[in-house]
Amino acid sequence: MLNKLARYTQVVEIIGDIIKVKADNIAYGDLAIVENHDGEQSLAQVIRLEGDVVSMQVFSGARGLSTKAQVQFLGHPMQVTYSPNILGRVFGGSGTSLDSGPSLDADPQVDIGGPTVNPVKRVLPSKMVHTHIPMIDMFNSLVESQKIPIFSIAGEPYNHLLARIGIQAEADIVVFGGLGLIYDDYHYFRKTFEDEGVFARTVMFVNLASDPIVERLLVPDMALKVAERFAVEEGKRVLVLMTDMTAYADAMKEIGIAMEYVPSNRGYLGDLYSQLAVRYERACDYQGAGSVTILTVTTMPGNDVTHPVPDNTGYITEGQFYLHDGMLDPFGSLSRLKQQVIGKVTREDHSQLMNTMIRFYSNAKEAEKKRAMAFELSDFDERCLQFGDMFTENFMDIDVSLPLNNALDLGWKLLAQCFSRDELLMKEALIDKYFPDDDEQTQDKAS
Repeated sequence: MLNKLARYTQVVEIIGDIIKVKADNIAYGDLAIVENHDGEQSLAQVIRLEGDVVSMQVFSGARGLSTKAQVQFLGHPMQVTYSPNILGRVFGGSGTSLDSGPSLDADPQVDIGGPTVNPVKRVLPSKMVHTHIPMIDMFNSLVESQKIPIFSIAGEPYNHLLARIGIQAEADIVVFGGLGLIYDDYHYFRKTFEDEGVFARTVMFVNLASDPIVERLLVPDMALKVAERFAVEEGKRVLVLMTDMTAYADAMKEIGIAMEYVPSNRGYLGDLYSQLAVRYERACDYQGAGSVTILTVTTMPGNDVTHPVPDNTGYITEGQFYLHDGMLDPFGSLSRLKQQVIGKVTREDHSQLMNTMIRFYSNAKEAEKKRAMAFELSDFDERCLQFGDMFTENFMDIDVSLPLNNALDLGWKLLAQCFSRDELLMKEALIDKYFPDDDEQTQDKAS
């Protein structure tokens, strides 16, 4: 294209980090090099077209930029390096390497974005992603190709939970996207992946809080494009982890305000739903290939689930994991795809045991209310309270790590310590097969 050779000098306006220049034959999303009068260069991306006026977001910011600057368009959108060599590497929001590894300039690059997968090529989800976290595996199973957020608030250990899932989940490749992270959080993720021996199968795309916000908007697209290529071309089971999608939405809002777009709910733009959906819909189980599973963090300002970001996210995703008080809430959490695997690829007692344990835990919460109001508790209430304490300690703590079958066996043991066979209201065949006998119960109580 001629745009690769042409230099445009008609800078119309500079607003914040946005520069407007007169140019023609430019496509939305194209990259450009902005060269200031002193020779300093920066990348920019086209974010709006109005006739012959092109608005661009300058990656390094427009501070010190002169109206005498020159703009050279590259004729292509943002690209990301894709090859097996990117595993074990860390990249910034502009796609440049942040580590001291060898140069990847000779490796192939692919355009980010593009249409989502043809629905005909999608396979019905039927495989479970084991995370060894009981509140996920046992009560809200994560399914391959699922898209699901962790709803939480500031101060909760959601990054700790996300990192644990990354190191424990049964996935071939982990793609991590950090959005507006403080340096301590970035260092925590990187060190955890390295210390736990999963960094060699991990690729990280990180936008720090001090980095340009336009790069924050590029990180999800780069992470998802790489994940898609590994799944389609290499047949890999890819797990995409991103935190925090609220920071991503806030970056969109900030750019929208600078561009004088008409805001919608609480200052967010009217296309917030579609922008989130385009990213989440990259989750897919590909016919004859691998899969992409997306797990994100979405913080809720003021613990308000009606906030535009979690509210719109809930319409797109297949459930949510609700994290509060350092635990995954069994009542607020939901996996809409868990019925695709429970009892089909998991043990026969999974469904009934899960429902029975939640029923008794609900009874325990009711007994807690009665105790708080000084009502007299029955023997059954006391046993429910005992079960509730053991359930919280052995299952709800996010630091508990158990394979699924071990968690199922532990569930039977906890039930046997508090309730009789007749109180379980489960199928007799399952009780006969899995309920611990008297000798096992005696050993458990002694231990």
